[in-house]
Amino acid sequence: MEGWDPNTKSTLTQIPLLTTKAGPRDGAAWTTRLKEEYKALIAYTQMNKSNDNDWFRISAANPEGTRWTGKCWYVHNLLKYEFDLQFDIPVTYPSTAPELELPQLDGKTQKMYRGGKICLTVHFKPLWAKNCPRFGIAHALCLGLAPWLAAEVPVLVDSGMIKHKDDATSTKEPFPSSKLHDNNNCSSLLLIVLWFRVACRSACSFPRAYLPPYFNADYGKQNIHEGRIPGINEGQSLRPQLPRCFG
Repeated sequence: MEGWDPNTKSTLTQIPLLTTKAGPRDGAAWTTRLKEEYKALIAYTQMNKSNDNDWFRISAANPEGTRWTGKCWYVHNLLKYEFDLQFDIPVTYPSTAPELELPQLDGKTQKMYRGGKICLTVHFKPLWAKNCPRFGIAHALCLGLAPWLAAEVPVLVDSGMIKHKDDATSTKEPFPSSKLHDNNNCSSLLLIVLWFRVACRSACSFPRAYLPPYFNADYGKQNIHEGRIPGINEGQSLRPQLPRCFG
């Protein structure tokens, strides 16, 4: 058990061991193995919850139990970073451990193979082989994925390779600037139209008593007909003066 911290060792000893040595091609024996896998996973999950250390959810994605998917998360600086978790059961399982995959982190760290498969420590495979078939999926998560998240997630966060979902959302522009300018233009145009309507309405409702005489309809008809503008050329006619020969 070299290479693991005391907390991991203590947790590992509390996960139920499996007894059936069977893989996906072993028919009824594989069904019995799946039942043992679920019992171990349930016990591990309940233990994590009781210790306030719940960090994964996982279940079989097909009836055969050869494809598993779920979620795992790690809390760093009081922020929860959640990732998709998936893996396939090898044909030679349980002699060969499953390769745990975190697709969202593919290419973001050197301690990962292509496709998001995490790189386990050199101590994992010898210990797995030594404890076959007693170790199962719960043991792989405890010895493989949990230490990997604890070692890699803080480094990825501090280097800026991954960001918390709240930070990623806040960096997005809440309202596109182009739409904001368009709305401002529309608002200005609307204000101009409203001002024009109010001005027209005020002019139409202006009391006639305050209007000068040449705005009076009766008075204006006579003067306009005669070509005179009151107050300017009341004594003159604006009609062109023709020569007397044409008069």
